[in-house]
Amino acid sequence: MSPKTFLLAGALALAPVLPALADNIEIQDPYARASTMMSKSGAAFMVLVNTGAEDDRLVSAASDVAERVELHTHEADANGVMRMVEVEEGFAIPAGGSHELKRGGDHVMFLGLTRPLAQGDSVTVTLNFEKAGEVVVEIPVDVTRDSPAAPATGHSHGHQH
Repeated sequence: MSPKTFLLAGALALAPVLPALADNIEIQDPYARASTMMSKSGAAFMVLVNTGAEDDRLVSAASDVAERVELHTHEADANGVMRMVEVEEGFAIPAGGSHELKRGGDHVMFLGLTRPLAQGDSVTVTLNFEKAGEVVVEIPVDVTRDSPAAPATGHSHGHQH
């Protein structure tokens, strides 16, 4: 292996532990749920951290893993039944604060999956922020976190782009 190839391999090996960053926005602890061959949808979760002095907002997301990518949340209908709905205005991230996308709450929804999401895969997602612009993040598919009872790991998996 040439020294250049060796250095590139080493840099790529370290990339999954780095948070994705762009103009005061940091993406921490991203993961996507695994899917089955028959699944038509999937979801991704993460913590959006705003290190800046101004509020920002996640306004949309895109990925080639699905025909459509939407920002969703869960809300109770008039009968108390929880259902997922699109959040067209996006998710606010306060200055110096964070916004968690988590199971049972706000999340990135993949509709019309173009391929199954399997353990060990990763999904490239472009997050579009009102002020920070685009942030591209590699989100690992992690079946071990697919259960609501699975503990949070507290470490970052995003790639910096």
